[in-house]
Amino acid sequence: MTAIAERPTINRTANRTARPPVATPAETTRQKAARYVLAGLRLALGWTFLWAFLDKMFGLGHETAATKAWINGASPTEGFLGKAVAGPFADVYRSFAGAAWADWLFMIGLAAIGTALILGIGTRIAAAAGTLLLLMMWTAVLPPENNPFVDDHLIYAGVLAVLALTTAGNTLGLGRYWARLGLVRRLPFLR
Repeated sequence: MTAIAERPTINRTANRTARPPVATPAETTRQKAARYVLAGLRLALGWTFLWAFLDKMFGLGHETAATKAWINGASPTEGFLGKAVAGPFADVYRSFAGAAWADWLFMIGLAAIGTALILGIGTRIAAAAGTLLLLMMWTAVLPPENNPFVDDHLIYAGVLAVLALTTAGNTLGLGRYWARLGLVRRLPFLR
């Protein structure tokens, strides 16, 4: 005699039942401190970029005299790229010192990166753009003046990488609200 194995019946509706919400563990003091340290770093770097924009735009007298302000017709890239660059890439940077396209890209980049970091929105893109800008500035003065390899541009780039890999825009920023936007949910790299 042959035995016929009976197939078990599968209840397909049982798998559709709602799962109970998972309780999130309470935040530790160390985690909270880390969130605020990252937010502080984000705000500080945001202000660094935004201040560079404001000073070059209006010639506020800190690094840029009023006569050298972009709003007064001066080029924000001509001084540094035309005179201060050194090393293996100096000729490349000198070739576009003072070019209108370089001025516009540089100023828009400074303003957008600074604003995004301060607001805590688009932190990943701001961090990527800021890292690119900082790496270009680092290569413009190779080797660095005070160290054979590392200078503040590389340190800032590293901090931007950490900010991009965390939710640093959520604390003291609009990151949570930004993340809820439909476009940002569809394209998570916009976080």
